[in-house]
Amino acid sequence: MLRICGLIVAFTAAMWAVASSAEPRVALVIGNSEYASVSPLDNPVNDARLITEKLQGLGFEVRHLSDSNQIDMKRAIAQFGRDLRKGGEDAVGLFYYAGHGVQSFGSNYLLPVDISLSDPADLDLMAVEARSVLHQMASARNRTNIVILDACRNNPFEDLADMDDNGLAEMKAPTGTFLAYATDPGGVALDGSAGNSPFTLSLAKHIETPGMAIEQLFKKVRVDVLDETRGLQTPWDTSSLTQDFAFSLETETKIIAHRTEEEQWQEVVETRDPVQIMLFLRTYPDSDHVEKANDLLRTVMAESFGTVALAEAANQSKEDEVAEATETDRLMFELAQADDSIHSYEVYLHSFPSGAFSDAAVERLAALRLKDETVTRKAEPSVSAPEAANSGQISATDAVTLQSVLTFGNKRVRGQTIEDLIAGAPQFPPIDGLPEELWKDQTCSNCHQWTPETLCDQAQTYVKRPAAGNVTKEHPFGGGLKVNLRRWALGGCQG
Repeated sequence: MLRICGLIVAFTAAMWAVASSAEPRVALVIGNSEYASVSPLDNPVNDARLITEKLQGLGFEVRHLSDSNQIDMKRAIAQFGRDLRKGGEDAVGLFYYAGHGVQSFGSNYLLPVDISLSDPADLDLMAVEARSVLHQMASARNRTNIVILDACRNNPFEDLADMDDNGLAEMKAPTGTFLAYATDPGGVALDGSAGNSPFTLSLAKHIETPGMAIEQLFKKVRVDVLDETRGLQTPWDTSSLTQDFAFSLETETKIIAHRTEEEQWQEVVETRDPVQIMLFLRTYPDSDHVEKANDLLRTVMAESFGTVALAEAANQSKEDEVAEATETDRLMFELAQADDSIHSYEVYLHSFPSGAFSDAAVERLAALRLKDETVTRKAEPSVSAPEAANSGQISATDAVTLQSVLTFGNKRVRGQTIEDLIAGAPQFPPIDGLPEELWKDQTCSNCHQWTPETLCDQAQTYVKRPAAGNVTKEHPFGGGLKVNLRRWALGGCQG
């Protein structure tokens, strides 16, 4: 169980009573499931109903909409702003939305059930821009606002030009605002198979915990969702709150306040907990204690399971098709999944290069690196592949050619060349549901007439649109090949 270090600060019942009486709570909750022209969703209406019930029990005056068209959504948002302004500066405003949401040119849009879009230029005329909610909150000048978006199920317009980015873009949180997303920027959230989405189900589970600070609440939600989705979905939040907030205001409540970096490091040293060490490395990547933390992690793992086990894991044969999962192997992978960072998966692969979970770790590491490269690329001027190679955007150690031996990818990719792979048989079906006789043990040349030029054109798509579905969907050779093709394109498609 993940545990965030903190100090316990007790508040008296009288103080909570004053806070409660001076804190009007206003909420707008919208759930859209029954879309007419795009794919309907199973759970948003259920999610909105569940959150409405929880918020009403916590003292919120809730306006609740289900399967709303654009006009009703905009009217409700305007009324929400008026209600919030009436509440004064001590009011707490909360907006919750479940349903389809998309991003376009850095802006996020919530989709009403009556949307029918054929031209991307019409998006802002037919959808509801998420920023309009922030505008209403800003106009109220109240101290605390919360926005919760469970709106990244999938992109119903990914086939339209300029509309192929998955998920939502990260928004800047105005002062006094807490923004929570069901998944990380550009990610896709799962709708869920139990009547509610994993994100909303966890939120409803923890929201009534007495005195739990909102930051701690959403950390618990993040841990739950990572576990439920096996690391596929990472809830995200940003905060500019200027005062403490907890949903449940009860007597003798305890609020968790964060320790400083130095205090957390001392806690790590004292507890020698591997989970805490990895969390410290994730939270403070530039800390002066990073090297010591890495050394401590290796020492703790060796002490816990024995240096022999780690040595054996590091020396596993890369030719083993199936590796037996040791307890050390499993724990290290679970720690990497919980932390879900590039560093944590690199630590796992360093210790278990051919472990039972190495393929899964390689695939997730590839996705995280692509996402990291995407953020960097969007922050820099656009350049062509040859210019990228000349400008140093890809290092010599990462450079890939058609005939160079690949060092990144799963067991079927590592040790091969791109030329070898395109002449080989795919690892997964190119199309879901395709009968095995049409792809298993067949070569890619049966489906594609690959030449260096046409393959380079394909690889360029991973450079130009790394955030699109084409780098997140499973590839017949796994995501590792896509990373190598992208590096090949960034290096100028050298032979």
